[in-house]
Amino acid sequence: MRFRHPDGSVVHLSYCTNVHPAETLDGVRAQLRDHCEPVRRRLGRDRLGIGLWLARDAARALTNDPAELRALRAELDGRGLEVVTLNGFPYEGFGADEVKYRVYRPDWTEPDRLAHTTDLARLLAALLPDDVTDGTISTLPLAWRTPYATDPGAPAAARTALTTLAQRLDALAELTGKSIRVGLEPEPGCTVETTADAIAPLTDVGHERIGICVDTCHLATSFEDPGTALDALTAAGVPVVKSQLSAALHAEHPHLPEVRTALAAFAEPRFLHQTRTRTAAGLRGTDDLDEAVAGGALPDSTPWRAHFHVPLHAPPAPPLTSTLPVLRTALTRLVGGAVPLTRHLEVETYTWQALPAELRPRTRTQLADGIAAELTLARDLLVDLGLKELP
Repeated sequence: MRFRHPDGSVVHLSYCTNVHPAETLDGVRAQLRDHCEPVRRRLGRDRLGIGLWLARDAARALTNDPAELRALRAELDGRGLEVVTLNGFPYEGFGADEVKYRVYRPDWTEPDRLAHTTDLARLLAALLPDDVTDGTISTLPLAWRTPYATDPGAPAAARTALTTLAQRLDALAELTGKSIRVGLEPEPGCTVETTADAIAPLTDVGHERIGICVDTCHLATSFEDPGTALDALTAAGVPVVKSQLSAALHAEHPHLPEVRTALAAFAEPRFLHQTRTRTAAGLRGTDDLDEAVAGGALPDSTPWRAHFHVPLHAPPAPPLTSTLPVLRTALTRLVGGAVPLTRHLEVETYTWQALPAELRPRTRTQLADGIAAELTLARDLLVDLGLKELP
């Protein structure tokens, strides 16, 4: 979906296909047929943007066979789908029964991460619509905090990898005329946990093609104020490459037994749900929601937020809620000003099938309806900010 910003530029809105896990190229094609095109039809759009997730094997198949890449581009066009952004964070196995810490490997100290991201950049340059010259990729925020923090060589290795990536992106732009930028996506528990943590390593790399991806669920989980965070990035000259529109789980009164019971329903075995609370002594947290719910690991006199991407249009029932207000505030700062801070927005609710059983979509139709409802909400927010929806 495309929107005209009051400054005349085009802002793209998509949804991320990591909600439909697929490891192979055949699986990606099935996503387009069974999920993405039906969502487009529900929205009554001739064209829908998707934030494509290409796992390692799918990316390698496309990289090794130009004919397959041309066929995928043709299929996207035929189904009324367009790609301006990729989710390069998960490497493989995102559809496994248990993902948890595995999603952080390989990290930016390992050669496979650089190789995979380079492949994604080259693929995206070929998949961009004919009238689009700028593409973006979100990626791992360097590494999970351990063992990175205890490896004295890790920061230099990651910096070298990102510098090499920037050089490759420059060369790609020279070759293709397509500018691909990559954004580190701060996430609780990682080396770059917050937007503030991103400033030093990104200014160290110091390249316009390497910036930040602001995920509004992660921003909220860390209790970051959107205005303060975005002002600091702007002041430091760190580009906001893209933003993922997502909402975290919020519990205002975690000391109450009924709140603990409600939270426990969201503690599940597939994904990691880092949980945070802000106290007078600073931010406190656990690596997963079940640790917090069990008691004793977190103070419970202040609100808790958990890294669980809840549907934007359907916050959980009381006594829980979502951090949609943080998303609204962030979006206002991102695209509501005289000039947008980013032009690529991606709804990323990948946890539909991890929701409590009674909230989980049971059919493809229900899932498509939910994704379409999220995109409708995001569209309405953009229109309210003065952006004009384009055909």
